[in-house]
Amino acid sequence: MEYKFNEIEPKWQSVWDKSGLFRMDENSDKEKFYCLVMFPYPSGTLHVGHGRNYIIGDVVARYKIMKGYNVLSPIGWDAFGLPAENAAIKGGQHPSLSTKNNIAIMREQLNRWGVGYDWDREVTSCNEDYYKWTQWIFLQLYENDLAYRKKAPVNWCPSCATVLANEQVVDDVCERCDTNVVQRDLEQWFFRISKYSEILLDDLKSLDEWPDKVKTMQANWIGRSEGATINFTLEGTDKIVKCFTTRSDTIYGVTYMSLAPEHPLIKELVTGTDYETPVQDFIDRIIKQSRIERTDEGTEKEGIFTGKYVINPVNGEKCPLWVANYALMEYGTGAVMAVPAHDQRDFEFAKKYNLPIKVVIQPQDSSIDPEVMKEAYVDDGIQVNSGEFDGLNNRAAIPKFIEFFKEKEIGDGSINYRLRDWLISRQRYWGAPIPMVYCKKCGIVPVKEDSLPVVLPEHVEFKPRGKSPLAEIDEFVNTSCPVCGDPAERETDTMDTFVDSSWYYLRYLSPNDDKSIFDKEIVNKWLPVDQYIGGIEHAILHLLYSRFITKVFKDIGLIEFNEPFKNLFTQGMIVKDGNKMSKSKGNVVSPDELIEKYGADTQRLYTLFISPPQRDAEWNDRGVIGSSRFLKRLWLLVVSHKDAIKSIERCSIDLEKLDGASKELYRKTNVTIKKVTEDIERSWHFNTAIAAIMELLNVAESFAVPVSSAKGDGCEDLQGFNVFRECIESMIVLLAPLVPHICEELWEVTGHNPTIFNEEWPTYNENAIEADEIEIPIQVNGKVRSRLTVPADVSDEELKSLTLEDIKIKEFLSGKEIKKFIVIQKKLVNIVAK
Repeated sequence: MEYKFNEIEPKWQSVWDKSGLFRMDENSDKEKFYCLVMFPYPSGTLHVGHGRNYIIGDVVARYKIMKGYNVLSPIGWDAFGLPAENAAIKGGQHPSLSTKNNIAIMREQLNRWGVGYDWDREVTSCNEDYYKWTQWIFLQLYENDLAYRKKAPVNWCPSCATVLANEQVVDDVCERCDTNVVQRDLEQWFFRISKYSEILLDDLKSLDEWPDKVKTMQANWIGRSEGATINFTLEGTDKIVKCFTTRSDTIYGVTYMSLAPEHPLIKELVTGTDYETPVQDFIDRIIKQSRIERTDEGTEKEGIFTGKYVINPVNGEKCPLWVANYALMEYGTGAVMAVPAHDQRDFEFAKKYNLPIKVVIQPQDSSIDPEVMKEAYVDDGIQVNSGEFDGLNNRAAIPKFIEFFKEKEIGDGSINYRLRDWLISRQRYWGAPIPMVYCKKCGIVPVKEDSLPVVLPEHVEFKPRGKSPLAEIDEFVNTSCPVCGDPAERETDTMDTFVDSSWYYLRYLSPNDDKSIFDKEIVNKWLPVDQYIGGIEHAILHLLYSRFITKVFKDIGLIEFNEPFKNLFTQGMIVKDGNKMSKSKGNVVSPDELIEKYGADTQRLYTLFISPPQRDAEWNDRGVIGSSRFLKRLWLLVVSHKDAIKSIERCSIDLEKLDGASKELYRKTNVTIKKVTEDIERSWHFNTAIAAIMELLNVAESFAVPVSSAKGDGCEDLQGFNVFRECIESMIVLLAPLVPHICEELWEVTGHNPTIFNEEWPTYNENAIEADEIEIPIQVNGKVRSRLTVPADVSDEELKSLTLEDIKIKEFLSGKEIKKFIVIQKKLVNIVAK
C-alpha cells in the first residue's frame, strides 16, 4: 500500500472542511480557547518562511481540540495599506483586484498546508462591511477627545509619498522601502495614545505570558522618565518657557538654553528681527538631517543664537536662548536647559560657541576647574555653587530641589513619556477614508454614524504623487455638511493600516453583524485571546496600538477586559543562505513545489523540526528529504501491520506480565507521550517532541512483532502485540497535530472512525515510565571511563561495589589511591583518585 500523499492530503482537507472541524460552536459548554495567528498582508504569495507561524498556530489549535477545548481559530486579511498598494502598483493592477487575487492564492496555499480555520468568520479589512467599523472607531475616539487634527512636523517618505508614524521609521529610513525619511509640516490627524502612556506601561506587568523581549521593547518605546518641569521666563516678558529635566541637581549650572529646530516658539521669537533669516536658514538645513544624525555622539554640535534670553528661576541669571541640532521635540518639551559642565553634548556646544561653563557637582575629595576641563563631569558627587544645596550628595539633593521648585512656584516634579501621539493620516489611496467633513460655516464636522461607511471610490489614479489621490475626485470630495447642510468637502487622507489591524481580533466573534461593531456578550466571553502568534517585528506597532484600542474600548464601556492578548508567542525567522527570504535575493523557497514533490506533511514536519520555533533557522533542502523518509518509514510500519491492528483482540496491558522487550517498548511509549505533551504544552519545542517520536519509531521498528507471534489463547498471550498496537496508535495520535493528513489516513486504515481529532489526547502511565534497569556513567577524575547497566532500585553501596568490580575502572585505578567516591543517585558516579 503506497503512501500517496497527493491523494491523501486533498481527501482529508475536504473532510475537515465538510465536517466543520474548525467551526467554533457558540453553544458549547466546553472550556474556550481562542488561538489566533496575526492576519497577513495579501501583498503576494507565501513562501516557506511565511508558513512557520501558520503551521505553528495550526498545531496549537489541533492539539487544543484533542485536549477537549472549544477552539476558535479564525483568519482574515490585513488588506489595506502600503504593502498591498505598492504590490498593486508594481503589478500594474488596481489594488482591489490585486488584493482579491492574492487573497485567493494565499487562501489556497493555507489550505494546501492543511492549516485549518473557521472560514465562516473570515474578515477582510478593505471590504466595506469591515472598514465601516474602522471609521466608526475613529468617530468614537473623536467624540472622546482622542482623535484630533493639528499641523505638525511629520515623517515624510519621498518614495511612498506619504507620512509615516514615528514607529514606522527605523534608523531614519522608511520601514517599507528603506528610503531616507525627511521632515514636513502638514495638517494631520492623530490618536491621543500619549494619554494612555502610564497604563500601557504599568499593565505590561500583568502580561506574564508575553516574551520579556517584547515587553522591554514596548517599555523602552513608551519611555518613562522621572524628573521636573521648570519654568524659565523669557527676558522682558511674562512668557514661560517650560523645560523638562531628569537632572534637577544641575539647575545652578545652566548657562544657556537650547530649543529644538521644530519648536513652535522660535518663529515668534525671531520674526521681524535681524535674526529671522539666519535662524530660519539654519532650521531649514537641520530639519533635513535625520534624528540619528542629529543625536549621534560623533555629529558636530551646531546651533544659532536667537537674540533672546531666558531667566534661570533659581538664581536670576540670564541664559542665552539658542537653537541646537541635538535638541529634539520628541523628548520633553523641546527645550533643553544646557549644563555644559555636566553634559557632554552641552560641553561640546559650549566650547564651540564660547559659552560659559559652571561646575555645580564635583568629586568628594577634589575640585574641578572649568577653565581646564577636557570633558563634562557626568559622575555623581557633591553639590557646589548651588546655594542652600551646597555640600549635599547630588542624588540625595534631587528630591530636595524638586520640593524647592514647588515651594517657590517655579516648577514641580513631573513624569515624561517618550511615547508620542499616533499619526494616522496617510496621503495614499488604498485605505479607509477618514470620516470627517470641512464646512466653512461649521468647521470640522464628523460624518454621522448612520452615513457610514464613507466609501472609497474605485476609479482613481492611485499612484503616489505627494498628496492624496482622493483630492482629485470631485464626486468624493464634494458633499454637504452633516450639521447645516451647506456645501462642504470631505477629508481626503486615509487611515494608517494599523488602525485596521488594531481591532480585527474582536470582529471575528460577529463578522457579519451589520448593526454593531461586535456582540459585547460574545466578545467578553471569548477575549482576551488565549494564544496570539506572530513575528517580533510587530512588538511596538501592531501590539501597542491593539493594546491602546482595547483600553479605549474598555473606558467607553464596549468591553470588560484590559488587554487583548493573554499569551504571546513570537516565532523566529526561517532564512536561506543566511538571509531573509526575498525575491530580490533569489532565495525564496516555494511551498507549492515542495508540496508537489513531497507533500504538505513533509514540509510541516521539517518546518517544525528545523529548530525551536522561537529561534531563527536556516532552511536546508536536505532536511526536507530526511523528513520525507521519516514519514515513509512510519507509513510502512503501520500499513504492514494494519490488518493485525484492526483484527486482533484488544486487551488491557498488565505491566507485571510483560516480557523484557515488551516492557521496554511500553515504557518508551509512555515516556514519549509525557515528553511530547510537555514539549507542546509548556515550551512549544516541537523539534524535540518530533525527535522523541522518531526515537520511539526506531524502537517500534526493532520490536516489530510478527503477526504470527500475536496468536494465543486469551489476553495473556496477546500482551506483546497489544503493547505494539498501543505504541503505533500513540505515535499516530501524537503526530496528528503536526502532520495531520498522514495521521488521519493511518488512523482510518487501522480501523478507526475519522476524524482522529475527535480522539482524546493520550495520557501516560506513571508506573510504566520507571525502567527496570538504568545506565550509569562512571567517571574517574571527571572523565567518563565506563558505563554500568544496573537495576533501577540499586542502592549506593551496591553501585559502589559494582563500580569497583568493573574491569575498565580497575585499570584506571591501578596504582592510585581513591580520595573521594561520589554517587549522584541513579545518575552518576565520580571517583577522585591520585
